[in-house]
Amino acid sequence: MLPSKEEMEHALKNRHGGELQNKFAKATVAICGLGGLGSNIAIALARAGVGHLILIDYDKVDITNLHRQQYKADQPGRYKTEALHDNLKEIAPYITIDIHTLRVTQENCRELLNRADIICEAFDQAQEKSMLVNTVLEEMPEKYLVCASGMAGMDSANRIQTRKITERFYLCGDGVSDVAEGNGLFSSRVMLCAAHEAHMVLRIIAEEYEV
Repeated sequence: MLPSKEEMEHALKNRHGGELQNKFAKATVAICGLGGLGSNIAIALARAGVGHLILIDYDKVDITNLHRQQYKADQPGRYKTEALHDNLKEIAPYITIDIHTLRVTQENCRELLNRADIICEAFDQAQEKSMLVNTVLEEMPEKYLVCASGMAGMDSANRIQTRKITERFYLCGDGVSDVAEGNGLFSSRVMLCAAHEAHMVLRIIAEEYEV
């Protein structure tokens, strides 16, 4: 039997405290890219009780995604936005989710992200990462931005870190590794980086910042 909204809210407030949980519930977070990083970020934030997620991706689930992304074996061929929406609703049925099945560009960035308090960059491609970072920093300096750089390979998990770059810009990862031959993406290390991004989002909402 599905718990009521009130029951789920009560359970989260028991875990996090009422004041903090109210902050989570009122927050809006945009996740740009729903692959290994973005799908795991979304799951973590939904479980924490973040009230509103904006999910953006143009791609479809592929069988090669299943080893590190939060999709199911019966979901290849579906748009990631739609598949992840359904998966999140199973976890947090009362969350508000907006989906945009399209590519983020410099031209549509402001319109897509205007309602977000915090923006998570979770792209695979360096050009997309750079475009989003530059656009947000230049055109939306009031937004908090949490990004990732470096999570590939079998190097130590302890190299994954969160660094404060500017007052509203945070970077998670090892800052070095990249996908190359023999240096693939492993779910455990990708999830670590995603967890860093998600936790930084929660800290920002809680008004606890890195130094």
